[in-house]
Amino acid sequence: MASSSPRPAVLPAEPDPMRIWFRFVRLNRRVVAAVAADLKALGLSIPQFDVLSTLSEREGLTQQDLAERLYVTKGNVSGLIDRLVEAGLVERRPIPGDRRSHALHLTPAGRDLARTGMAAQTAYVARTLATLPAEDLADLERVVLAWREVARADGEPRR
Repeated sequence: MASSSPRPAVLPAEPDPMRIWFRFVRLNRRVVAAVAADLKALGLSIPQFDVLSTLSEREGLTQQDLAERLYVTKGNVSGLIDRLVEAGLVERRPIPGDRRSHALHLTPAGRDLARTGMAAQTAYVARTLATLPAEDLADLERVVLAWREVARADGEPRR
């Protein structure tokens, strides 16, 4: 009879950054696929959910503001917003004194769907990441934050 508990990771004697990188990339793909499946069951893609969840945190953003927050182009956001407006989940409101931009707001249906999507993600995290021991979570957070700082510095213009 097979055990249902996860297999313990076998670590090499010396940490290998490339091996860690590939494990991280594969884990990311697995997590994204699982979350995408949960969101698809709600009728959402990951990019659509990103828009809804971002607007649930801060309504009134312009498409440009939203694109910057999501690290995508304004053109990518434009198509997403068009589809979400058509679905009755987002609305564009005029910005006084600015005829070119609109403030983006969730409709009540959009707000409800954002909450449902967040609940699905919370459930996934509870089933997976949250099952790790507290000390492992603390170590992971420390490593992820350190890696983020190095990646940010690497992304700055070189002189």
